[in-house]
Amino acid sequence: MSEPGSAVISNPAKKQEGFGETVWTVVYTLIVALVIRTFLFEPFNIPSGSMIPTLLVGDYLFVSKYSYGYSKHSVPFSIIPFSGRVMLSQPERGDVIVFKLPSDNSTDYIKRLIGLPGDTLRMQDGRLFINGQLIEREKVDDFVYRDTDGNVRRPVRYKETLPGGLVHFILEEGDTRRLDNTREFVVPEGHFFMMGDNRDNSVDSRADVGFVPAENLVGRAEFLFFSTDGSASIWEVWKWPFAIRFNRLFDGIN
Repeated sequence: MSEPGSAVISNPAKKQEGFGETVWTVVYTLIVALVIRTFLFEPFNIPSGSMIPTLLVGDYLFVSKYSYGYSKHSVPFSIIPFSGRVMLSQPERGDVIVFKLPSDNSTDYIKRLIGLPGDTLRMQDGRLFINGQLIEREKVDDFVYRDTDGNVRRPVRYKETLPGGLVHFILEEGDTRRLDNTREFVVPEGHFFMMGDNRDNSVDSRADVGFVPAENLVGRAEFLFFSTDGSASIWEVWKWPFAIRFNRLFDGIN
């Protein structure tokens, strides 16, 4: 406390030093965040229903960036101009993967890896064939959900077993839909064949997406860290406890 009549003297050097420390703290924080996002984990959210029942609209998940090595798409906005991948580790059939859409190399898609390089695949009457083998599916139950347009859908949920033994769930609204009968696809070297688990409501390698180059892989979906059913707006804080899907928090993605 200053005595009566005394002048309070400021120290410009200390103020400048404090401002400099603040700037460096912000820069350091941004660098750490960039390193984590580029080399370790990146968050994504699910805006569409192509991966129902595995992933729901409103799910938020972490993708491991190190799972398959690194490409230019590992870096934000793909700003580093190099081709191919470094520290490449081969994906496994059945992995749920975020990748850049081959047609524009910028839009993020998330699908399940169904076909590996050299595989032949086709759909016949709603059934999946890989290398000439009919893939087993077992009816589980009817699955009811509301799509992003508000329409109620009632597909059948099946348990599908891929070559190698991975078991996951798929949805089928019928076996005579647009992509239920396809030509035979031969997956080129260095590429992958992706499909959505919501088979009749997925834009994937059967049509517009095509084969996905290894360079376009962003990472493997690992676990959910948040999920909301969309019934609460961002400002409706009082509704959030009822909109959060607590039973999905921190679920692993299979």
